[in-house]
Formats: sequence, C-alpha cells, structure tokens
Amino acid sequence: MTSDEHTLLNHYNITSLYPTAWPTEKDESDASDDEQPVNKSQITRLAHQRSNSRYSVLARSTSDRRSLVPGSEKTGDGVENLVQKDEPDPLGSPDSVVRILRHKGIPVEEDQRLRNRFLLSSTTFSPTLYLSQVHANASTQSLLQGLDFLSKSIDQKSASLKVLVESNFERFVRAKTTIDNVYAEMRNQGLEPPIIPQRSRTHSHSRITSKGSAHFRNISGQGPFSPRGVDKPLPSDKKKHALCKESEYGVQGIKAPLSEVAVKAEEIWGPALGGQEQEETLRLAMASIEQSKGVFQVDTAIASCIKRKDYGSLVEEYTRARQYALEARAIANIASSGRNPLTDSQLFQIVITGRMWSGVETQVEDFKRDIWKKLTDVEAPPPSSPARHGADEHMALISVLLELGVEESPIWLWLSSRYDHLKNKITASFERSRVEIEILRRRLANADPPPVTVAVARLRVPGDSASHDKTQAPDSSSIVELWDLVHGSVNNLLSTSGGLLGEVVDFWEESQSFMDGQIQTTLPIGPDGQSRKHHRLSTDGVKDLQNGVVELIEILRQSIFAFFVDPPIDDVSMLYSPLPPTTPSTPKSAIFAPYAHQDSRFKFDASNPPPPSPKRGEAWEDFAFWPPYANTLSGVYYLEKVLNLVGSAATAMAGLKPVSSSRNLMTSLKSLVAGTRERCTKALIAAWIRDTEMFHFVEDWVRPGDRRDITKMPTYFLAFENTVLSGLQRIVYIPEVANRSSGTDVVTPPPAEMLKEVRRFFEKTLYTALSDMVRYSEISRSPKDSQLTDNAVPLSQPALDGTAGGTLENRLFRVEIAPKIVTHFETNFSYNLSNEAKTINTVLSQIDDKLFEAYAGPFARNLNSIIHTGITSPAWVPTTDRPTELRPYVYEALLLLVNIHTEITTTAPPLLARVISFLFEQIVLAFLSAFRARTERYSLAALMQATLDVEFVASILSQYTTAKASELQSQVYQGLDQRTDNSARMRLQNELPEMRAILKKLREGTRGEFVCFKKQRVTKG
Repeated sequence: MTSDEHTLLNHYNITSLYPTAWPTEKDESDASDDEQPVNKSQITRLAHQRSNSRYSVLARSTSDRRSLVPGSEKTGDGVENLVQKDEPDPLGSPDSVVRILRHKGIPVEEDQRLRNRFLLSSTTFSPTLYLSQVHANASTQSLLQGLDFLSKSIDQKSASLKVLVESNFERFVRAKTTIDNVYAEMRNQGLEPPIIPQRSRTHSHSRITSKGSAHFRNISGQGPFSPRGVDKPLPSDKKKHALCKESEYGVQGIKAPLSEVAVKAEEIWGPALGGQEQEETLRLAMASIEQSKGVFQVDTAIASCIKRKDYGSLVEEYTRARQYALEARAIANIASSGRNPLTDSQLFQIVITGRMWSGVETQVEDFKRDIWKKLTDVEAPPPSSPARHGADEHMALISVLLELGVEESPIWLWLSSRYDHLKNKITASFERSRVEIEILRRRLANADPPPVTVAVARLRVPGDSASHDKTQAPDSSSIVELWDLVHGSVNNLLSTSGGLLGEVVDFWEESQSFMDGQIQTTLPIGPDGQSRKHHRLSTDGVKDLQNGVVELIEILRQSIFAFFVDPPIDDVSMLYSPLPPTTPSTPKSAIFAPYAHQDSRFKFDASNPPPPSPKRGEAWEDFAFWPPYANTLSGVYYLEKVLNLVGSAATAMAGLKPVSSSRNLMTSLKSLVAGTRERCTKALIAAWIRDTEMFHFVEDWVRPGDRRDITKMPTYFLAFENTVLSGLQRIVYIPEVANRSSGTDVVTPPPAEMLKEVRRFFEKTLYTALSDMVRYSEISRSPKDSQLTDNAVPLSQPALDGTAGGTLENRLFRVEIAPKIVTHFETNFSYNLSNEAKTINTVLSQIDDKLFEAYAGPFARNLNSIIHTGITSPAWVPTTDRPTELRPYVYEALLLLVNIHTEITTTAPPLLARVISFLFEQIVLAFLSAFRARTERYSLAALMQATLDVEFVASILSQYTTAKASELQSQVYQGLDQRTDNSARMRLQNELPEMRAILKKLREGTRGEFVCFKKQRVTKG
C-alpha cells in the first residue's frame, strides 16, 4: 500500500478504498460536548448549504471544531483520542499494522487497548509486543532495513517541524501573547484596577504602542474608545464572571438560571420528547416484530403440536424453525466473514431467532426423550388387533424421530426393546400361569372326590343325545375352570393370533422388513439427510435379531415342554412375593400383565398358602396339566384343543427363517410335539382306565324307548367309547395340523409303541368294563339293590333281575356293541384287530356263560332239588300195578317253570327259549341223577311211573327240546332199563299203548295250566 493510499484512508476515516456500504460512524454526531444536538430540519438545511462535492461529507470543514489529526477517533465516553485507527508500519512494511494483525487473527479491531499497544502514535505503544507479533518472522536484515526506514522517517518529520516553526515563529509568539492577554482579562474581570498616575494627553494618545497592546486594549475595552472611562469602576456583579475560584470560574452567574431553565424545560418538554423517543422505539420494535411474526409463533406452534400429538405439523413447524435459525446463522456468518457491522434489524432478528431456537430445541429435546421412552416402554399390540393401530403409532414415532434428527437409531432401539419386552413377557407369563394352574390343582386335589353318582352321571352324557352339548365338557365346574385356565394359558403363549407366539412372529416380520429395507422406503431421511444412516441395519444387528428370534422361540418351546413333561411345581410363592425391582434397562411394559392382575381365585394369606396335593397314588398326581378327578370326556375335549395349539405353534415356529435354518431347533420342535403328545396320551389313558372301572355304576336300569328288553347301559358304553376313541385319535395323530403341507415338518406320525400301548389299554378297558358289569349284575338282583336306585327312573314293567339284564346286555355287547367299538378303533387308528376281535368274542362268550349261569343256575338248582326229592322219596313208588297219575313233584317243577316263563316273558323275552331249554336240560339231567340215586331195582310199576313222569315233562316242554335234552332223556331210559329185569322190560312194551292214552289224558287235563309252553301259532292273513 502506497503512502497516498494511507493518506486517503486516514483523511476520510475509512478502512477500504472501495467501501461497499456507508460507514455507520458517519451517521453519528461529531460535535463537541458544548454544542447542542441539531434536529432533522437543521441537518437538512445544512446539507443544502454544503458543497455539492461527492466527498464533501467526508471532508472536514475548517470551521468544525474537530480533531485535526486524520484518522483520530473518540472513546466511549466522548473523549477525543488522537491515536489513529490504523497507521503504516513504522518499519516500512507495505501493509498497515492493523491489516498485518488481522491476518494473524489478533482481534485488535474489537479491543482498542490492545490495538494501541501496536500503534506508534499511542502512549501505550509496546515495542516488544509490536516486534513479537507484527515482525515475528522478520529476518535480521529486514529489521535493519526497517531501522533505517524509521530513522529516515524521524529525521524527515523533525526537519519538517523545524521548517514549520521557523516560518511561523512570529505567528506563534503573537498567538501566545493573545492567549495570555485574554486569560488575564477573563481572570481579572470584576476586580478593582490598580491606580495609575495621570499622564499628559500626548502620552495617552501615543501611537507607539505595539499591535499586541493595542489589540489587548481594544478587546478588553480599557482604551480611550471604550464606552466606560478608564477611571470608571467596574460594577460589582461582574465579579461573578471572573475566572477565579470564588466565582466558580465564571459560571456562578448563569448556574442558577440554567438549572431553573433545565427544570422548567424538563417539566414542559420532557414528556413530549420522551414520548416521541418511546414512540419511535416502539414503532421500530413493532415493525421488527411484524416482520418476524413467524419467528415468534414457531415456539407456541410446536408446543401445541406436541400437546395435540400432531406429529406431522410438529415436523413442519420444526423445519420452519430450523430454516429461521439457518437464515440468522447465515446473516451472522456473512457479517463475521466480511467484517461488516450488523444493522439493528439484523441484530434484532439474530437475537429473537436465537431465543426462539433455544426454546424450540428445549421443547424438541424433551419431546424426543418422551418418544425414546415410549419406544423403550413398548407394548406391541396383538396381531389380531384391528388395523394394527399400535404398530402404526410406533412407526409414526420412529418417523418423527428420524424427521427431527437423532444420534442413535430409533429403529434398532425399538427392535431391541421389543425383544427384551417379549423375552421378559414370555418368562413372566409362563411362570405366572404355571403357579395359577398349580393353585387351582391343589385346591381340587385337597377337596373330596366327587360322589360316584355324580361322576357316573357325567359318563352318561355322550349317550344321552337330549342333554349332550358338544361345545361343553361334561365335568364339574371347578374341573372345567381348571381346564379353561390350562387351555387359556397355552393359548396365551402359543396362539398366533393374540398370543405371545403371534407377537414373536410379528416381531420377526417387522425385523425382516427392516432388514430387507422395505419399510425404510417410507421413512424420512431427516434434516440434510442426517437420518439416512439409521435406515440400514448393520450386519451385526441383523445377526443379533436372528439370534434373538431363535432365543425367543427356544424360551417358548422350553416353557411348554416343561409344563407338560415336568411334574407339578412345589413353589407357589410367586403369587404373594413382592414384585422384582425393575432395572433401568428393563422397560415397564416388560412386567407382564398377570403381575398386576389380582384374581380373587389366587388371593390367599402368605402365611397360609394352599397345601401340596396329597399323595393317594392317583395317576393324575404326576401331571401338572391334568385336573384332579377329571374324567376322560373332559380330558379328550380339552387336550385335543391343547395339542392342536401345540402342533400349530410348532408349525408356525418352524416357518420362521432363523428357526428353519437351525437343525437343532427343528429337532427340538419335533420333540416338543412328540413329548407333549405322549404325556397327554398317558394322562388320558390313566383316566380312561379309571372311568372304565367305575362304568358299571352307569347302569340305571332305565330302558330305552325303542328297546324294551335291555337298559341304556350298552348305549352309554358305546357312546362313551366312541367319544374317547375319536378324541384319542385326534390327540395321537393331530390331524388338523398334520394334514397341512407344513405340518409334516414337526408333527411326526405316532410311534408304533404308542399305538400298541393305546391298543393294549383299549382291550383292557373292554375287559374291565365287561368284567365289572358281570360283577355288578351278580350283586344287583334288582334295581332296589343297586347303588343307583336314587337316580333310577321307574320301570314301566316288572323289575328286571340283574343277572338277566347282564345276560341280555352281554349278548348285545357280543353281537352289536363290541363289533362297532372294534370297527371304530380300527378305522381311527388304522390297526387290524382281527386276532383281538376273536379274543374279545371268546371273553364275551365266557362272560355270557357266566352271566347265564348266574341267572339260570338258581332255577336249575331249585328244579333239581324238587325232582331229586320227589323221586328219591319212598312215596314215589306206585302202590298199584298200573299207575295212572303223575307224582306231585312233576307239577311242582312245572309250576316253577311257569313262574320262570312268566318272569322272563315280562322282563327279558329274548332269554325265554334259551332259559327254558337250559332248564329242560337241567330237568332231564335231574331225572337221570335222581333215578340213579335210587338203590333198589325198578319194578314194572316203577318203570311205568318213571316213564309217565319223564314223558309228560318232555311232552309239555317239547317246544324247548334240544339235542342235549334228547340225549339226556335217552340216557334216562337206558338207566332205567339197566335197573330192571327182562320180564318187566317185556311187559312194559306191551303197556306202552295204554300209557300213551294216559299221557294224552293227563295233557288234556292240564292244558290250561301249562299252555304257556305251547308253541304259539302264527295267524296268517
């Protein structure tokens, strides 16, 4: 920079030769302190009086009482500072001192004191600081050259001053004298002048006085031309204008008036002037506020959006606020980079924008914290919820965070928090449900067993079509309550629509959508794309999510497997223990709902918990899922549902990609289904055996409307067995799941050992039921002897003997019921029971023989006793040579048969022929035994009597003759023939025609008594 350029910059007090804006300091008043401020009209008038030069404003008038030092400035208190703002480098550098320091980053323009220490014209100039900063990198040679430049500059300025003083010496002396005279006059004003002796007029008008003295007299007014005379004394009031201490240096006279005038002016013009200034200030403020109205509204608008949960408007308002902040920052950066001062409007805009942005940032940060809390305290809605509103809400929260801009990924935080939530929820749900089930199970186990009458009444339900409701399990309300709790707990864990498994599947689908980048296409990228980095999950994050899903599935699998395989738990303190404290990393929603659930069924005194189940040797004591004293019907009803849930859940688990790719977990899922099926089958078979053992109590001696010869017992048993077999088949095969295309992966066919076990117990139930029915028939001769007489329906016909009913039912079992049950088993289990069917028939035949013997045996023994007593009696031998009457025992035996015939006809007609035939055989056998019992030989009269007795009975019961009876009758005649002589035998042959006539006469005489044994003719037409 040349010296001319420095001169121009200092003269016009500017920092650049090419300024871009009007210097603000030129708008400020530069008048001295004793000058009054001028108003706008005066400024305008003076502006017209000034030169029209384009630099006239920058130039200084000779009449202005301003500093004569170019580039000088005022301090903050208005004191003139002769130090320039900038000056050339004293050592001759081309740049100025301030420019050099500005390039070095030293803030000398803002700090005047620091700047003065670098300027040579300042009294605080520091050579050391100047050299260390301005010429820090200067070489010795350049410093020596600068020293020469400085020396020449000093010499040049000294020569210039010397010439100035020599050429204006007289002016300096005259100015000094004038100043002294003026000061003396002002100081001595008001004092008494000294007495001067009278001189001649010639002396008083002497013109020899110097110019200086004449000038002094003219100014002071003490000359001959002054209005006052020389000798006229000064008035006393002028003392107060003297420049002395007593007159306060000349201001004493005007001090009081000025004070009064100032007070009056303040009173009159103060409010007006102050109001005008205030109005101007308010007008400027209102203009700025109106211009920045949007800035003031943003803060309130964001607060309103947060309160209304209007996230879309919140993002818009935040974007608008951010735009305001960017504009203000841009203004500040431009001013800082260009070193241009800010205008009042710009400064006002920056201030209000800064305050607005601070408030917005505070609100948004608080809002972000709330959103983070909601994402960590997540409660995912069930998959079956309408429109999955909850999931949409969380996606909205994630979108808001991404739109506002965050450091951490809300997607990952949501997924990880949901994983932790599901993990804790599964564990808490299972443990809680397990304890609740055990509580109800203990209460049932400690209660009294249901009465037999009540238990068997429920076993009749499948056979009673009028009262059978297939949508309900036929069991007690307390047992059904426990079954519902077991089913509900399993459903809560394994259901894919509303259960925890459904939440896990939904979690994996959401995770997979994020891993595939499908959802991210709809998510915002945030301000300046800051949130784009959160859209993609890292490789480690993807692996963690896959492992997390596998872990959740494994927890579910282990929980269900433990519930069905493990024995009942011993510790139920969970229900009355305090809640475990939550850690900061555990969301509140991880505490599963049952912890807060207070069901009255599970409230009890902690000091008196439900006692453990008593050990009575019952099969259900080893199964945590089986209600004590539950029957088979309720078991197949609920276990079928449970197995379908387990199978469907295992299929859904296997359908997840992380699970299907794990061979060990797939094997575990198969084990889950197989183990649960095996345990359910064992529990069901045990109950099946127990119910079968008591099934003989189902006999209520009530006859069906379509069959009057039997009771409802066979129908009850058939319906019971069919219901159990159908349910057991669905439990063993789980066809509802196995028939699906994906079900074969985890639902394997039942093993052969299980099918053999089912077959073995099926046969056992048949044998047990039939054997018990035989035993029950033997002890129940009539309904009044039954334990179920209180529930029996009155018979419309005479009472049926128990053995007769058992005989009839066994015959029905062998002919109809057993084949149907066997066929039903073969159809359901695809198992051929041909050999077993033969065994069953053999057993049924044996049971039939036993039942028939139990029923007809007493009659046979009674007849045998009558016949044996009559024949062995001494009175049996006829007293005449030719007997024509029957012995009384024959009528007695036949009358007994009439009674038996009547009883069977009215109670069990299908047994009539079989029973009478059997008794006829027993009668013939009794004849044979009784005739052999006589020791003497038979005479002709005895032979004729024996022949009449035997033939009469045979003719009366001819309709019921069997081959065995005919053979036995032949043996009777052979025995009689062996016990007589030849002559009697020959004479008997001659008496046969006569005997036939006697028999005919006897039959006709007893036709009315024994007509029941006559074959009924079928009337045609």
